[in-house]
Amino acid sequence: MSRQSSFVRDFVTQLETEPQTAAQWQNSDLPSYNFRDATNVGLVASESTPQSFHVGTGASIFTNVLIPAITSATHEVIFVTCFWAQSKTLSALHNALANLAAHRRQLIRSARANGRPDISPLKVRICLSSRSVFQKLFHPQSRNGYLYPPLSWAKQLGLPEPKLLEAGAIELRVKSLFFLPFSVMHPKFVIIDRQRAFVPSCNVSWESWLEGCMEFTGEAVTSLLSFYTLTWERSLDFRKPLTVQGSQREAFNTLEASLTLISSPAHQRVTLPAFAAPLPTLILPSSHHWNPKFRPFPWQKPSSPPRTPLNIALLELFDEARRTIYVQTPNLTCETVIAALLDAVQRGVEVTIVTNQNMMVLEQLVTAGTTTKWCIQSLVRRFHRLGAILTRHPDAGGLEAGRAGFGRLRIMGFHPLSKPRAGAEEEEPVHSHLKLTIVDEKLTVLGSGNMDRASWYTSQELGILIDDAGFAQHVKRGVEVVVDGRLDIVFDSGAAQ
Repeated sequence: MSRQSSFVRDFVTQLETEPQTAAQWQNSDLPSYNFRDATNVGLVASESTPQSFHVGTGASIFTNVLIPAITSATHEVIFVTCFWAQSKTLSALHNALANLAAHRRQLIRSARANGRPDISPLKVRICLSSRSVFQKLFHPQSRNGYLYPPLSWAKQLGLPEPKLLEAGAIELRVKSLFFLPFSVMHPKFVIIDRQRAFVPSCNVSWESWLEGCMEFTGEAVTSLLSFYTLTWERSLDFRKPLTVQGSQREAFNTLEASLTLISSPAHQRVTLPAFAAPLPTLILPSSHHWNPKFRPFPWQKPSSPPRTPLNIALLELFDEARRTIYVQTPNLTCETVIAALLDAVQRGVEVTIVTNQNMMVLEQLVTAGTTTKWCIQSLVRRFHRLGAILTRHPDAGGLEAGRAGFGRLRIMGFHPLSKPRAGAEEEEPVHSHLKLTIVDEKLTVLGSGNMDRASWYTSQELGILIDDAGFAQHVKRGVEVVVDGRLDIVFDSGAAQ
């Protein structure tokens, strides 16, 4: 890595000196790291060049961004997601793979007829974690996971028949991992020919939610590939590059005209600046954990979340913020996050939270024992109590007078721009599923992690941090354009003062 920002450098130092690192990351966690080994540190601290950022619904991002990338691959597709369900997204993926197989079969026939070598086999790896309650209850509790037999691809997973894929020299493997009671493998990413990577927030599912997706190239692709290898395919040599022939890639790009496209009024490609050099980047894993560390009684102090790289980085960002924190998260049920954001407000930081109040309520109750709506109400009450204390005791917290040093707290609730209509050609997002944190308009974190208890304590997650003001500002402005008219003010301390 040729350069590191101050935040990346300080984060790496902290990671290397974490007292729990060796014991925590070498036992039951998946994946396992030992960050006292410089080789493992290199799998986290890297560089990347962002190529694109899209906002839209899951179906619009899959059909406009991810599926075209998959059909452009010539050697290898690694496709990791969490939830897998019958949906327009799955139908589009099925059709794209079937068309790709047919296209490849024609190329093979043409090559043989003209005495040319066959095209290279295309290895497609699909990794998932959750299909149904039944599947999770009876899933093998092994790091080897469950490998779906070819006969199950069409009937159970909605994928093309094995014979069709085989005729197009597509070597498919589908694997799932899940650990009771709540440990889903929650990351979502796509790696194309080990050269391009995509980190979306969406699953293969029917939900019409607001999502985001970043594409990047550079060293960080190898770092992401190492995360895949340590979790899903330990025999893979992630450091071995693939050579992609330009003429072969152009042949597959002709498939784009036949792909299904699903539109959304919320879909937008955000224009990014031309970066003069690769940007400091952290690939931030957060391993799954078996023990949710519930402390159900009110007199019990909440347990601290595991010290994973993603959790450490987010807490450091909140602690070091000096001007602004922007958090967009589907759910907000992690007490550690709420306390950190409240501390930032007390230091004078402007904190903006965009979330939903009635999304996945049952899941929140099961995994956290509370809901986002209740946590928001508690956050507002604590904000008012803290303000009252500072008003009575001006020197508390180091403030000069009353609430003069208080930062602004804004909480926004997402809602659809218009009432969704059954059978409508365009998908209107009904909830926000985007996971985005921007601190001081410079440090950006995207990925799979929510600000809820499940993401911070049990689920495997993955974040990517980009340290660049230009990238942060373009992403923030792009998201603001899309959410304009789709937000309600739940609380705004600035308006109340």
